[in-house]
Amino acid sequence: MVNAFGKEDRKAALAAYKERKSVVGVFVVRCASAGAVWVGGAPDLDKIQNRLWFQLKTGGCPHRSLQAAWSAHGAESLTFEVVERLEDEDLPFARAAALKSRVSHWVAALGAEAV
Repeated sequence: MVNAFGKEDRKAALAAYKERKSVVGVFVVRCASAGAVWVGGAPDLDKIQNRLWFQLKTGGCPHRSLQAAWSAHGAESLTFEVVERLEDEDLPFARAAALKSRVSHWVAALGAEAV
């Protein structure tokens, strides 16, 4: 069987993946059945839902109320939404402070629980 990607194509794709910029931002998880909302911040919005859903599937989510909603109502009752993408910050502490501030804003605005 012939590989769809040549060796050079694979190397280029891997290099591009490693060099991509992650998008920092705020996300919301909602459970329609429970009427609950959770807000969190992530240094990489492209990966956070997969990580969170894996934790929930395996029962290892550190956020007890979110895990309880998943267990009681199932995966299909939860939705994931990105609500804000933050501008690039060169300094890690500035990025962390901006993310913390925006998460606090969304928690208050939505009457949500922070995750």
